[in-house]
Amino acid sequence: MISRYNSAVNGPFDWGGFSEKGTTSILESNARLNIWEGAVRSGKTICSLVRWLEFIRTSKAGPLLMIGRTERTLKRNVIDVMRSIVGKYMEYSLGSSEIHIAGRVIYIVGANDDRSQEKIRGLTLVGAYGDELTIWPESMFTVLLSRLSVDGAKFFGTTNPDSPYHWLKVNYIDRANELDMKVFHFMLEDNPNLSEAYIRSLKKEYTGLWYKRFIQGLWVQAEGAVYDIWDEDKFVVDTVPKCDRYCIGIDYGTSNPTVFVLLGEKDGVIYVVDEYYWDPSATGKQKTNVEHCDDLITFINNSKVRIDRVVVDPSAASFKVECERRGLNLQDADNAVVDGIRRVASLLGQDQLYVHRSCENVRKEFASYVWDAKAQAKGEDKPVKQNDHSMDALRYGIMFMTKHRKQAGPILRNKVLIRTR
Repeated sequence: MISRYNSAVNGPFDWGGFSEKGTTSILESNARLNIWEGAVRSGKTICSLVRWLEFIRTSKAGPLLMIGRTERTLKRNVIDVMRSIVGKYMEYSLGSSEIHIAGRVIYIVGANDDRSQEKIRGLTLVGAYGDELTIWPESMFTVLLSRLSVDGAKFFGTTNPDSPYHWLKVNYIDRANELDMKVFHFMLEDNPNLSEAYIRSLKKEYTGLWYKRFIQGLWVQAEGAVYDIWDEDKFVVDTVPKCDRYCIGIDYGTSNPTVFVLLGEKDGVIYVVDEYYWDPSATGKQKTNVEHCDDLITFINNSKVRIDRVVVDPSAASFKVECERRGLNLQDADNAVVDGIRRVASLLGQDQLYVHRSCENVRKEFASYVWDAKAQAKGEDKPVKQNDHSMDALRYGIMFMTKHRKQAGPILRNKVLIRTR
């Protein structure tokens, strides 16, 4: 088995072989439940996929299933790697919800919320593969196990560490000796294909909590400051350069504050250039959608730069309608909280994010943004929902700018100047 796949993996993944731990995990993953967990880029995925492909080849006839957070993330993380291994023997197109490998059909399902488990109810499965297990709702994993009812059915999955109170850790990994289950823990050193230079770069990309989980492979609790690397002396600047592109992130509120954060990017470094902060509790006045839209237009005009995109809290539907009525082309922000926090922390860790001294609320919240201890007791990573509106607006803008490195086009639907009512 090992020699067959050792020489097969090529293409952009440039796989050169398996470590001793990788080989062991492939040969010994013969339990009902088999999980590869640990540091990022440690070889978990390729080892688990080699074992999964061998299972596809040798298992009895019957339905097979692959699950990821979404089909798109499953394609990026797993399916493209599989294609590099089996090449012409695999047929797949995005959106088809099926993979065909050497006469076998593998169904594809996303597990992005609790309703996802409804997609697999009624199935009787021979085998299943899961990517990013800690991001799944527990209900999906529970239902999946009940579907693996064929004699000899097996599950293979991968995950990075999360909270030590996460349901996967408490209910399964910590009980592996009680269950028909094998768990393989991987570190960066277990991937023989990583150069020392790459490992050094990777370690710089993660700080604090993320370093402990994704580099050290530890199941540790999020506690204290969300951005524990934050240092005013290091990340606050008195001037910012003229940037190549600009974006505004908006966290909208009626009884809560409304925040606009102007971000600029120059040579891969992102700067918080300016901010707008309206707090009804401090001013004693709630503003209407029309008034906030007026303020946004003024904020844009005062910036005197070309704004490539305005991204807004997806829940701000009425505000978005008012802005679009006035000619502003707003975009819903990516509101994946933990992913966004990790992205911001990564930029700080790589010295790629700075805040202009005038942005007092952004600076204040960077220093006071903390994890919710009560949520942690339930195995959830959540920041305290208090004094976090600048952090939300910043996160929206950062997620857009790092996902869309090229200019995204103007925010106006026409060529007239932005004007107030």
